[in-house]
Amino acid sequence: MGCRCSKLTACCWVSEQNGPIHEAPKVENEEKSEVDGLPTFREYTIEQLRIATSGFAVENIVSEHGEKAPNVVYKGKLENQSRIAVKRFNRSAWPDARQFLEEARSVGQLRNHRLANLLGCCCEGDERLLIAEFMPNETLAKHLFHWETQPMKWAMRLRVALYLAQALEYCTSKGRALYHDLNAYRVVFDDDGNPRLSCFGLMKNSRDGKSYSTNLAFTPPEYLRTGRVTSESVIYSFGTLLLDLLSGKHIPPSHALDLIRDRNIQMLTDSCLEGQFSNDEGTELVRLASRCLQYEPRERPNSKSLVAALIPLQKETEVPSHVLMGIPHGATAFSLSPLGEACVRMDMTAMHEILEKIGYKDDEGAATELSFQMWTNQMQETLNSKKKGDVAFRHKDFRAAVECYTQFIDVGTMVSPTVFARRSLSYLMNDMPLEALNDAVQAQVISPVWHIASYLQAASLFALGRENEAQIAVKEGSILEEKRNATS
Repeated sequence: MGCRCSKLTACCWVSEQNGPIHEAPKVENEEKSEVDGLPTFREYTIEQLRIATSGFAVENIVSEHGEKAPNVVYKGKLENQSRIAVKRFNRSAWPDARQFLEEARSVGQLRNHRLANLLGCCCEGDERLLIAEFMPNETLAKHLFHWETQPMKWAMRLRVALYLAQALEYCTSKGRALYHDLNAYRVVFDDDGNPRLSCFGLMKNSRDGKSYSTNLAFTPPEYLRTGRVTSESVIYSFGTLLLDLLSGKHIPPSHALDLIRDRNIQMLTDSCLEGQFSNDEGTELVRLASRCLQYEPRERPNSKSLVAALIPLQKETEVPSHVLMGIPHGATAFSLSPLGEACVRMDMTAMHEILEKIGYKDDEGAATELSFQMWTNQMQETLNSKKKGDVAFRHKDFRAAVECYTQFIDVGTMVSPTVFARRSLSYLMNDMPLEALNDAVQAQVISPVWHIASYLQAASLFALGRENEAQIAVKEGSILEEKRNATS
């Protein structure tokens, strides 16, 4: 049984100080088809990212670090409904704006299905932010060291090792061989349960020049001597990850090498893996880890030879990663509430009944402001617009509801997520799905953890024919609703 852990990184990144991105040989078709849908790297405004993260809401934090690495990672959603991870650095982390932009643009040219790719950055005033693909299924550290339902299977551990080696090989082929502080928190899992290498480790913190924040016991020996990271140092860190995969624990390399020299492999192997692999397979992985952990950097293998060594070890290659990981996949993999089911089957009548039944109980704090300002003529007119909208909504006169709620919203004195939700559904009833989507997004900006806003986004996306994005929004709504029910 695993222990429960605190919030862990759901995304990460990568960089090299010297040299431009080099042209690489043409990438095979499989890779190209998997990354074609990604947008090119771009720069965002702080306001765009503020909206995407609901004002950098605490509820959207997926990881945060202390004084040694003062930055926070938020999950967010762009206007096109793409989910993102936003890493917001401490003001002093990147004092040189030009260096930050050059590094980010360079890393942003990488595109590979083994990376959590960098999509953009923001550099306004003292703000330094990176935007990457959002990976929803936690980190390797979570699944190896803090698992709750099942330990990671041997076949999946071998797959993680191979995919990670392929990510490093790709980065090397593009002239980005340096990865800073490679560890189990830098490996994240996508919607399909496939492991990806976070792109955050490619970006070196320019403030203190440090490449490692982990315990010195896990730091490459040459880094301790020179203070510089090399491509061979990355291979050493890969060796420590192989030890993590083999043992299910974060064992210092020196201790692991002592066990290997004493031929005490059983002490090194995770007891949860008993019966899942042969002695030959275990011995081969130990041999590979030992080669990566050689004291002399020149004696370590390169990423290309790591890939070649790991391919023959793969097992259960036809089984999807989410199955091996025991991760729910797709909207059918989790139970839905009546509202969630109504959303999936696009039952607008049922959704209307539910919204009407719950009233305005989700508008926390709204009533106080309204009652305080009721004495003004303008507020009285605004309240009348809302009341007329509510009557029209109740009687299913959705055109009138849109008009009245618009009058209430345009005054701007009072912000109500429920009014946006009601107007969103009214737009759907009037066959205006894009307007409905915009209102549902606005409702979630006001109330980031409100499940109804996610469900309305899903219904709007279904109406727009954007099936995959709609299924993701349904899943998000279900998760938020489950959390809400658990705490109420």
